Formats: sequence, C-alpha cells, structure tokens
Amino acid sequence: MTERYMQPDKRPYIGRFAPSPTGPLHLGSLIAAVGSYLQARSHQGRWLLRIEDIDPPREAPGAASAILKILDAYGFEWDGPVTYQSQRYDFYENALHQLRSRDYIYACDCSRKKIAETNANGKPQRYPGTCRNKELLHKQNLLPSSLRMRTKNITLSFNDLVQGVIRHNIYQEKGDFILVRRDGFYAYALAVSIDDMQQGISEVVRGNDLLTTTMCQIYLIQQLDGIAPDYAHLPVVTDTKGNKLSKQTGAAPLPLLQPTKQLYQALHFLGQSPPLELAGATVAEFWQWAQQNWQLKRVSAKPINIPTQPV
Repeated sequence: MTERYMQPDKRPYIGRFAPSPTGPLHLGSLIAAVGSYLQARSHQGRWLLRIEDIDPPREAPGAASAILKILDAYGFEWDGPVTYQSQRYDFYENALHQLRSRDYIYACDCSRKKIAETNANGKPQRYPGTCRNKELLHKQNLLPSSLRMRTKNITLSFNDLVQGVIRHNIYQEKGDFILVRRDGFYAYALAVSIDDMQQGISEVVRGNDLLTTTMCQIYLIQQLDGIAPDYAHLPVVTDTKGNKLSKQTGAAPLPLLQPTKQLYQALHFLGQSPPLELAGATVAEFWQWAQQNWQLKRVSAKPINIPTQPV
C-alpha cells in the first residue's frame, strides 16, 4: 500500500534556514542558505531564521552568535526575530502529550548495541520493535529510556522539487523512530517537525544529506493532523575525495571578508550560471542579480564536486 502526500495549494510562502550551532558555517551551509533564501524571495515569501540548539553536548560556545554575524555580513535579511529551539520546549512537550494520548509513542530502553545485535549486518539501522508492547514508563525505569514513534507498515511518497518522487516504508526501513533520546534531549525529528508545523513553513529547501529524515517528519506531522511543507533537497558539496563537506570533515569556516566570492561560488554550485564579474560585485549587487535570475529547475539532483579555494 502506498500513500502519497499532497500539500494543499495556496498557502502563503514561508521558508526557513535552520543551522545548528555546532561550529561555524562553511560552504555547504552557505549553499543551503542561498538556495532557501532565493527560493523564498522568488515567491515573494518570508524567510525565517531558526537556530537548532537542542543538542548541548555538540554545541560550540559562541557558534550561534557567529552564525548570525556571518549571515548579516553576507547580506541575508530574515523576516521576524530569530527563533531558538531551546526556547520552544513547551511546543515539543505539547506534541508529545497529544501523541501519548493517542498511544502513538512508547518508552524504549534498548541501547544501540542491543539493536545492532538484532540486525543481521550488526548495525543499528532498523529498530525491530523490541519495546513496543512492554508498556515501560518513560523516565521512571531503572534504565535510561527513549521515546519512540509507532509507525505503520505502509509506503509513503512525496515529490521532492529537486530529487523527484521519493518513496519510503518507515516501518520496514527504519522501524519506530526516536522522538526523545535516552539522554533526555529532544530528537531532531520531533523538534524540526513541530517547528515547521507551528511556524507555518510551506517549503523546506535544504541539503540532500537530510533527505532520509524527511519521511519521518511528514509522518509525524500527519499524526498530529498538521500540514507538512513541500521539500527541495539540494545536492551536497563533496571534496576531492567525494566526501561530504561538513564540520566533521574539517570544512573551512566562511570568511567575513569578501563575501561575494563565496556567494558567487554557492550560486555557481546551484547551477545558476552567474557572470564572472559577479564575484567582484558588492553584496547588494550580488543579491539583486541572484534574485532576478534564480530558477530552482537549474539545480542538479546529483552531488557536484567543486574546488573550495577562492574564486
């Protein structure tokens, strides 16, 4: 059985950029920001900025303020105040209350090692439902426990505006997924889904590395009777060895000086064929050209390797 998700038409366009303060922004981050910003402005829509600071063990001191400083220097203009996930816990608790009242979530005390032992390949890829019917009490057992979302054995699909039609059966591929981690922190799937729903996000433009999480977000929003956004997953930046450019792989931080050189590189990566002289233009001139010429259909669905040295 396949259920296809169709978003209702005629919602006001609201996009967003939602970096995690685990370190400085890099070229890959900039590409996601540029793509989401231009897509919002091309629809005369709003562009919100959200700092996803719900994972304190991974956060870097001063990273949130550094992100805002870079975005401002690069000419991004967000609509409304910056939101911080660390200030939105009430929304997440309210969603968990609704899910609990419908028996959609349950406590699980399985460790990653225990889950890996149940899989033939020895990797904790799919959760087999070990605790589904144990009726454990969250935060009241002797062992640390997470909260998991019950999933149905159905195939869901949606049309990604860059990657095309995507189909997944969460139950068969991932199993019941985590909403609250064993260490007590909210999982990404919960926080981002609730925020997108509560803020009325109509379209999410982000990197393709997050594509695998999308179906869980759509499923969760549906179970809360919400309307999920449309999605456009941009190709990721890879280095000369084919590895995704990220903070973990030592991606160089964006410089504060000469931002148009980096902006030009991001726009070129996104297939927009900017003229070479745009690399030496002012920030205002760059954004004027980019907003007048942006076309999402030019963006490639495949990862593209580009040099990371200055233009």
